Amino acid sequence: MSRNLALDLVTRLPTDASAEITCEDNLTYMRRHENESMQLIVTSPPYNLGKEYERKTSLKRYVEEQAACIAEAVRLLHPSGSICWQVGNHVDDGEIFPLDVILYDLFKRHGLFLRNRIVWTFGHGLHCTKRLSGRHETILWFTKSDDYIFNLDAVRVPAKYPEKRSFKGPRKGELSGNPLGKNPSDVWDIPNVKNNHVEKTEHPCQFPVGLIERLVLALTNEADRVLDPYIGVGSTAIAALKHNREAYGCDSEKKYIDIAWERIHALRAGTLRTRPMDKPVYEPPRRRVDQ
Repeated sequence: MSRNLALDLVTRLPTDASAEITCEDNLTYMRRHENESMQLIVTSPPYNLGKEYERKTSLKRYVEEQAACIAEAVRLLHPSGSICWQVGNHVDDGEIFPLDVILYDLFKRHGLFLRNRIVWTFGHGLHCTKRLSGRHETILWFTKSDDYIFNLDAVRVPAKYPEKRSFKGPRKGELSGNPLGKNPSDVWDIPNVKNNHVEKTEHPCQFPVGLIERLVLALTNEADRVLDPYIGVGSTAIAALKHNREAYGCDSEKKYIDIAWERIHALRAGTLRTRPMDKPVYEPPRRRVDQ
């Protein structure tokens, strides 16, 4: 075996000093870890729609399975940590069931505090014919206590009017806004990962890395542990590793775990392409219509 081939094989092994990503049932995986060992638990569980990576079941059974996973997440959560559960709608016979509403009580039973219901909006998706097309999902951000990490300065976005000044009072003539930018608010316009997205893999429902980067930066510090119990192709791990956090996660589909490791190795090699976290949503130029 040539030296170059040997080195290439080593770089592709499923190992990284700051990542533990495995193909495993999430309850089995989570139960191996110590109480209060994770600073941020962020995930997007299946929506019980019968996608290729899930087995569709009754809504009652689905909620029971989510309850078990959430209970383990709470056990693992550090006292100053956060849980971010990103969900959309379960759909049955044309009727939608908003999963954030259905799952809310599962978190409150553990005494968690809801800090924000973040609306993630995106411009593209399947078009409905018998109801309005869905163009948003939600992130339930819970904390375990009132003493939690929140680094607002790390996620500020450019102010709409950065040169605006106070026109009266003791600060008259001074800049009225924070020079670092404004709070990004609880509505985030970030493109979802479709076929022409730079991050697209074969996973049918993939997280954009930028969505998770904002959570990682705001809710953790460097060297903190970030866990995703439904890690899929590793977008949460990528967001964590990009910012010098430790990444933990599992998925029951080996092909997705293999892709996750390929992406991690590409990140380390400097070849992974991701959409910048705060890149504005593209607006096509207006075309003149001749009358």
